[in-house]
Amino acid sequence: MSTIYCIGEALIDFIPLEKGKALKDVEAFMKAPGGAPANVAAAVAKFGGQASLITKLGVDGFGDFLVETLEEAGVNTDKILRTEEANTGLAFVSLREDGERDFSFYRKPSADLLLTEDEIDDSWFKSNDILHFCSVDLVDSPMKGAHLKAIKAAKERGAIISFDPNVRLPLWDSPKECRFTIQSFIPLADIVKVSHEELGFITGVSEVEASIKKLFTGDVKAVILTQASEGCSLYIRNNKYSINGFGVKVLDTTGAGDAFVGGMLFKLIEKGATQSNLEEVLEEHYEEILTFANGSGALSTTGHGAISSFPSKGEVERLMESHRK
Repeated sequence: MSTIYCIGEALIDFIPLEKGKALKDVEAFMKAPGGAPANVAAAVAKFGGQASLITKLGVDGFGDFLVETLEEAGVNTDKILRTEEANTGLAFVSLREDGERDFSFYRKPSADLLLTEDEIDDSWFKSNDILHFCSVDLVDSPMKGAHLKAIKAAKERGAIISFDPNVRLPLWDSPKECRFTIQSFIPLADIVKVSHEELGFITGVSEVEASIKKLFTGDVKAVILTQASEGCSLYIRNNKYSINGFGVKVLDTTGAGDAFVGGMLFKLIEKGATQSNLEEVLEEHYEEILTFANGSGALSTTGHGAISSFPSKGEVERLMESHRK
């Protein structure tokens, strides 16, 4: 069976129990599992796919909680290592009235950043797998080297490489360093998913179509541009395919992009996508793949936190069916 491997951070999100306040004014928080790669793995597993997270956690209660949560979601946790050298990462989140977020991170370093390239086993990956990563754990650390080794090993074995930059500027020494690092990893990916808000920052180009073209570098075969409730667009070769989003009552947008990615990657595996036929599968099945991804992201915003609010495959399919009528 094909496996979707996600490499990078797993951490604790502390979600405020009240909206519309600055982080300094929030008095109470709710603990929730988080970290974009962990979220994507959980979304895939909840849909019934085989997902595995590659990371490192502290030997602490938060690490125990994350492992238990991921296992309950169906994620394979045998590639999650533990260390006493650092604690599990924390992120405090402030929610505005519209559900959008501000972050304050506690990780100097956190345990995930201590995963080394020597702890990556080339034999994990197969030709029909997908390796997904983000940019949060690409800061200067051992984990950056672990990413490079995993990407190289997965690519050499024919796996699809997926990259969601998921920009979090407070984690970087400077916006310039963040942009340079993301730009250096984009050519290694087969698929790049980017939000409308991130696009101009990453490329340095304000016009959308020109900015998208700059992402087609190296091995990139497809770019997916997300625009929240407005839906998304797939760019491949010289073609563009756009799919409308779903209107839902938004409670919390935390993890919505990760639910979208999880839905997209799950559908790619379901359709038999490989490194060699990726473009053909996307062009033939783009409507189903992207509609399912949109539905996944939309439903995830109707609950608090990320993993706990991710829908099942059946829930997404019912949403899709209700909009066909």
